Amino acid sequence: MSGNTDAVDLAHRLPTQDEIACAAQAVTALADARGGNDVLAIHREDGESVRLAPAIADLVLDLLGGVASGHTVTLVPVGTLLTTQQAADILSVSRPHLSKMLKSGKIPFVSVGAHRRILHADLMAYIDRRDAGRRVALDELARLGQEFDAS
Repeated sequence: MSGNTDAVDLAHRLPTQDEIACAAQAVTALADARGGNDVLAIHREDGESVRLAPAIADLVLDLLGGVASGHTVTLVPVGTLLTTQQAADILSVSRPHLSKMLKSGKIPFVSVGAHRRILHADLMAYIDRRDAGRRVALDELARLGQEFDAS
């Protein structure tokens, strides 16, 4: 990554309309450029091509898709320990609310000195469980609504 601090800022702010448009253009162009075997070949100005394996191409397209959707996007290596503030930011909750969740056991954490850290994988597992519970509740509401409409 270059020394441009604006690139780093996308982890802490929403993308601008120009960045959203650029990402949308890029994700469309790159998706169209994928071969039948899902390998993405990018051609440099000197004519050389760089080939991205399907898993890496998926990662690049997901990143650009997130920006194109107007989301704040952060890449986090597997095994990363997050601070309570970072985890709260990912969940869009306050740090005190996250602390209550940690104390209640909803999300596992490890103590590092006097600080609590959350394994990124544990936070993502919590989000998956939370979202699954929400989907079940919404399905039940939809079912109840249909029963009510039918009567």
